[in-house]
Amino acid sequence: MTHRTRTPVPARPGFTSMALLGLAISSAPAFAKELAQAEENRVSTLPAIRVEGEMPAADLPLSYAGDQVAYGSRLGLLGNKDFMETPFSTISYTEKFIADRQAQTVTDVIAATDPAVFSNGLKGTYSENYSIRGFATSISDVTIDGLFGVAPYYRISPEMYERIEVLKGPSALLNGMPPGGSVGGMVNLVPKRAGAEPLTRFTTTYMSEAQFGGHLDVGRRFGDEQQFGVRFNGVYRDGDTATEQQQQKAQLNSLGLDWRGERARLSADLYNSEDRVRGQNRGISLAANVAVPKPPKSDTLLNPDWAFVDTKDQGAIVRGEFDLTEQLLAYAAFGASETHYRYSGAMSAQVINNAGDLKTSMGQLKMDIEKTSGEAGLKGKWQTGPIGHQWVVNATRYADKQKDYGRRWVPGADWLTNIYHPTWGPEAPRSFAPVAHTESTLTSYGVADTLSVLDDKVQLTLGVRRQNVVTDTFNTTTGARNKPGYDESATTPAAAVVVKLTEQVSVYANYIEGLSKGAMAPMTAANYGDVFAPYKSKQKEIGLKLDLGAFTHTLSLYQIERPGSSTDPVTNVFSFGGEQRNRGIEWGFFGSPIDDVRLMGGVAHVDPKITKSPGGDDEGKTATGLPKLQGKLGAEWDTPLVPGLTLTANATAVSQQYISDDNSQSIPGYTIFDLGSRYAMQVAGRPVTLRGTVTNVTDKAYWGMPLTSSLGLGAPRTYELSATVDF
Repeated sequence: MTHRTRTPVPARPGFTSMALLGLAISSAPAFAKELAQAEENRVSTLPAIRVEGEMPAADLPLSYAGDQVAYGSRLGLLGNKDFMETPFSTISYTEKFIADRQAQTVTDVIAATDPAVFSNGLKGTYSENYSIRGFATSISDVTIDGLFGVAPYYRISPEMYERIEVLKGPSALLNGMPPGGSVGGMVNLVPKRAGAEPLTRFTTTYMSEAQFGGHLDVGRRFGDEQQFGVRFNGVYRDGDTATEQQQQKAQLNSLGLDWRGERARLSADLYNSEDRVRGQNRGISLAANVAVPKPPKSDTLLNPDWAFVDTKDQGAIVRGEFDLTEQLLAYAAFGASETHYRYSGAMSAQVINNAGDLKTSMGQLKMDIEKTSGEAGLKGKWQTGPIGHQWVVNATRYADKQKDYGRRWVPGADWLTNIYHPTWGPEAPRSFAPVAHTESTLTSYGVADTLSVLDDKVQLTLGVRRQNVVTDTFNTTTGARNKPGYDESATTPAAAVVVKLTEQVSVYANYIEGLSKGAMAPMTAANYGDVFAPYKSKQKEIGLKLDLGAFTHTLSLYQIERPGSSTDPVTNVFSFGGEQRNRGIEWGFFGSPIDDVRLMGGVAHVDPKITKSPGGDDEGKTATGLPKLQGKLGAEWDTPLVPGLTLTANATAVSQQYISDDNSQSIPGYTIFDLGSRYAMQVAGRPVTLRGTVTNVTDKAYWGMPLTSSLGLGAPRTYELSATVDF
């Protein structure tokens, strides 16, 4: 496939010669390895060379200057797109950034420097928890290579992935309907593949107070033309965390296989994982007329030390692509996964007075979930006079079967303690009686065409997807299907345009709709298990992208409207029928503005208004659990004082957040600082990288708002160390 090379604006002296060298390196893996090693030893930092044009489906977009992000990402059925030709707000994090962050979850990566992504700061909870553009985003909606339902369900160790991509805003056209109902954005994981050079890499890890682990990464290619590839990743972590009386364990084994022929490509990914927390971080709520209390010490555990949450996942994905002609590509993928989840501990915890006394009710929950997911499609291109077309037709199918067991309240296991010096009674007896059985099937058909004129400087994408949703509930005793279920269909259009004013400046606009499966009343609600009809969300967005050669700025303005839900504080009945409208502005940046310095971050302002509410009492109020203003900055400096030494720093600042629907109660904003360093060197001729980070350096105690309650303690000061060696 023919590519065109675009030269960015020079950011450093001697750019021309370095650009030519970079182009040679991009076609010579051995030289690329040498350059990577030189960069690690801080000999020099080169600006990125980007390749324009359509990218082969098996190829990944190139890394940008600094090697923290890629200059492109996958856009669902549209495939990989160059950053400057993408009419949406996206960012794609590289394997190097994931490793240097010493990330243990997807949230650790995507919430580090992106101001559009908000995390409440809690660690050791039952699930990862983040929002994008002011809407809570379910970790269960993360895709692997574009497929829903095949990633681990509640927490994801990132070691088996070489890219973590974030698309901000609804994406029904691009990906189909997210099973978990996310509308603020989507996260896609790209599995690692064996590279041209053999790889054997081992990393040892430590996290305070006494958690140790290791990560083995092995890649090899075989065959006369290296057409067969094998990549294995194995992870084990276990021990005490920085929170008192809390232990966390993580295991992951993954195998990535691929074959590359002249016209065909095949891949398979298999994994199994386990995540276990003993003494999980649990949120608390406030009784009527109780003020927001001062946070206890940051390492306080607000859940019994015998409590636990355990999640076991396994999954498999196969994908194939075939070039029917030079202009036509056929592809198909299928995946399946299983999740087995168990929870025991506080189901509700309420501060009953201003002294901080805490009344708890214990409960248990077990879930068994089976999921299958698949897609198939055709991609092609043709020319009609001066207009170029890149078209795609696509079909998707997702199905799940979920069985819930447990009880919301264990008789005789209520406990009264205090948030400032909690003590707990004996472990509650366990019982997991059947509670609910639901099955859902989501099928969709999508078509899109990207029309290009003026040498691709103007690109218009038009598309539409037809989605069908079938959800049934079943009697847990007889197994018979309850009636009524629902069988609904909806059409979600999208239109987007990008104009490249110059090689350095692009402007874009989009209108896209999201579709979400009707919510199910949570276990904490009186009508637990009730299922509601699907609903649509709508986004309008305009934006600008400025590429200065080695440093890029983005600016976007958007509005998202989404139907909302609420739980009546008196009856505890969950219902659907409100509406939330988020208007926001985002400024972000990434890259290397000067030699040996890398910056990533930005500022985001969002106004999440409740425009409709049951009874109208909360109309005009601000949605809970979200800061209106958030700023982030990540910085790295390759100090010339010690060759190979890099100093790192990260800051996150958020404004106050309301925790009550009527906006009568709020938690204050806060600023968290992280500091670290890494040192790249040679030991016995082998590359070695040492990393160390202190998160929440000041050990600030602060409240965040968890998924299921009003208040939760942010993570305490934590020390993280690792050492990586290539054999």
